[in-house]
Amino acid sequence: MTATFTAPTYRPLAAACWMLGSIFSFVAMSVAGRALRPFLDVPEIMMWRSVIGLVIVLGVARALRVRNLAARDRLGWHGLRNSVHFLGQGLWFWALMTIPLAQLFALEFTSPIWVILLAPLVLGERMTRIKLLAAGLGFAGVMVVARPDFGHLDAGVAAALGAAVCFAGNIILTKRLTGTEPIITILFWQMVMQLGFGLVLTGWDGHITVPPLPALLPLAVVGVGALVAHFSLTKALSLAPATFVIPIDFVRLPMAAVIGVWLYSEALEWAVLAGAVLIFLGNWVNIRYGAR
Repeated sequence: MTATFTAPTYRPLAAACWMLGSIFSFVAMSVAGRALRPFLDVPEIMMWRSVIGLVIVLGVARALRVRNLAARDRLGWHGLRNSVHFLGQGLWFWALMTIPLAQLFALEFTSPIWVILLAPLVLGERMTRIKLLAAGLGFAGVMVVARPDFGHLDAGVAAALGAAVCFAGNIILTKRLTGTEPIITILFWQMVMQLGFGLVLTGWDGHITVPPLPALLPLAVVGVGALVAHFSLTKALSLAPATFVIPIDFVRLPMAAVIGVWLYSEALEWAVLAGAVLIFLGNWVNIRYGAR
């Protein structure tokens, strides 16, 4: 059997379901990533994550008898996408060390705003008042939850904003690739290129840590979760416009708040609940009118 690729169909409700799968996977990956902190540093986690993902992608491609998995027709676009994504990750982790976590999350969740602004220019998607309203409600909810202090713009804030722009660029480039590339090919090149970037950073000092036994389970969750998250995100982008899909990611913030209360005994404040209402309202507007 030879894998074929058909033109994407606009199916907003199915896209929303795939996006929720991506959100759940990202949350699971975050919990497992916190458990890996005593054993591996960030470049090592990224490298081993890519190793696990590449093994899974190759296994799935073999089972489905996918031909031309490593198609190089759009190799330049794959390289640009993964470079932008990798740069965004680097800026995000650097900002993580220099500014408050709530402020970083607030700035990170400006990515859908950048997607809405960039998608009409890069993808030719139609801008509507409903899309702007949905993104605005979601962004307002993030601001209520995180309550960032924008009084003093420093280098860490600039890095976080740069990361948000890079993540938005990654979404735009992923959406562009789904128009011509099978999802499994997109994931293959992502794992290969991200593994290469991780090897360069991890092996810079001539030492690569082999994961100890207690790290294997959370590392497997990170590896599988990352692959499932990106597959779900890519699938969602193949079924609906980026400006419809990405605002759904706002749901991740209240989910993270619940996980924090449940696993780490973090306080759940009224602002989190109020912000969650705005976030869900924005997503309801987006899905309700997008389905029409």
